Amino acid sequence: MTKTIDIVVPDLGDFENVEVIEVLVSSGDTVEREDGLVTIETDKASLDIPSPENGVIDQLTIGVGDTVSTGDVIGQLTMEVGDTVVIAPAIASVPSGDTTVLTDEIAKPAGKQTLVVPDLGDFADVEVIEVHISAGDAIDVEDSLVTLETDKAAMDVPAIVAGTIDSVLVKVGDKVSEGSSLAIIDAVAAKAAPTEAAPTEAAPTEAAPTEAAPAEAAPKKAAPATAAPASLPAIDEAGFSKAHASPSVRKLARELGVNLVQVKGSGIKSRILHDDVKAFVKKILTGQAASPAGGALPRTPAVDFAKFGEIDVQPLTRIQKISGPRLQASWINLPHVTQHDLADITDLEARRQQLKGPAKERGIGLTPLAFIMKACVAALQEFPKVNASLSEDGESLVYKKYVHLGFAADTENGLMVPVIRDADKKDVYEIAQELGELSGLAREGKLKADQLQGACFTISSLGGIGGTAFTPIVNAPEVAILGVSRSSMQPVWNGSEFEPRLMLPLSFSYDHRVIDGAQAVRFTTFLGQQLADVESLLQAIP
Repeated sequence: MTKTIDIVVPDLGDFENVEVIEVLVSSGDTVEREDGLVTIETDKASLDIPSPENGVIDQLTIGVGDTVSTGDVIGQLTMEVGDTVVIAPAIASVPSGDTTVLTDEIAKPAGKQTLVVPDLGDFADVEVIEVHISAGDAIDVEDSLVTLETDKAAMDVPAIVAGTIDSVLVKVGDKVSEGSSLAIIDAVAAKAAPTEAAPTEAAPTEAAPTEAAPAEAAPKKAAPATAAPASLPAIDEAGFSKAHASPSVRKLARELGVNLVQVKGSGIKSRILHDDVKAFVKKILTGQAASPAGGALPRTPAVDFAKFGEIDVQPLTRIQKISGPRLQASWINLPHVTQHDLADITDLEARRQQLKGPAKERGIGLTPLAFIMKACVAALQEFPKVNASLSEDGESLVYKKYVHLGFAADTENGLMVPVIRDADKKDVYEIAQELGELSGLAREGKLKADQLQGACFTISSLGGIGGTAFTPIVNAPEVAILGVSRSSMQPVWNGSEFEPRLMLPLSFSYDHRVIDGAQAVRFTTFLGQQLADVESLLQAIP
């Protein structure tokens, strides 16, 4: 059967009344999901509004010169539908027809239904690395259907209806996005259990040491990005608008400074995919391909190590493959400087030891990192430039009124950077509890997309391993990162004699385009003062 749905403008971030500069389809045209319908232009970029489903355009109610905002209805689309169960409630309202979107109050119908991928936030074309079901299996609500692996983490897709699997529609190695069909289930009727809303954050990860895969979902406001490498070609705006690519691919290309005219698409109808853009950048940065601008980096010599003895070749993990080029790009594009300093944490550690027992009874592991993060919140508020990012054109600073702190977590698959959001609104105990929860999810590979995005400032703590100092790489588009090494007892002169004090080494790397040396040393000095004043760190949030 057919169903007519409204074509709604997706989330445009902070933009409103955006001008329509091109209408790409007409009434009666057949379109596929993610095909561009109209092109809009903000003050930062041109974006396509994609088709929400496969179908035929009934009508478009806007034209060139009109303005649109998030949530505006711009036309109608007729599509073929069947009974479908969306695994996570990505919208609040319940549309009419045969499609069933589960909310807390909607009963799950019985009968054969299609299980689809829920909202994955900023991720699309996510690889299926494990299938947990097969035809004939009886499953319950919350049973895992498949495991997906993004550039940052692996995540399970759970069932929210119970029943018997009729057929499985995906296999290991397939790539899926929001709305992709996973399986057909012969469901039993049951009331839907409350579920958490799927993540919709669109800021890039920017910038963690591992790169977050961009979304194929609705386009959102482009986040500040580092300047493109000198070896990448200048963007040809005329050709850029003609490139066969989705809005999110265009956004990624603009952030990385990639000229889409030079990228060869590997998708259907030669559509340019995210992997095509990243592969293009990787080839330019590693010298595997000549840059159209003629400035590719020199390559290191290839060596046949087997000539010198026995070797064992192990493939890099997916995270390592992604993080390597990202770290290299940050190191090349940002003028890094590292300020080293020492903080006296003698009183802090003594107080922490007193509080560890009571905190443990509450199920909280009160680690030094929780106090360090709390001190960083105060320092970022005192020095807001460290909590900022360069604008896309490099001519202004974007000051953030929120404090989201990333922290480097060492896992078997590589370095991951979970994010504690709104750390300025949490006390030490809340930060410590969230640290423990996110660290556990990182080790298990179960972090969600929104738990890896949006960091303003990152802390890389190696104190539990050792070391006296290091030079961490800034997670662009952040402008600074704090490295923490192992504390040690040292003789400190108090004016009349030396006394033993527990000193914590700090390594503060920063983007010299934004922060100068004087600001950097003021930041670390202030941070050290905060760490020495443990009682202020323990004060409750007002």
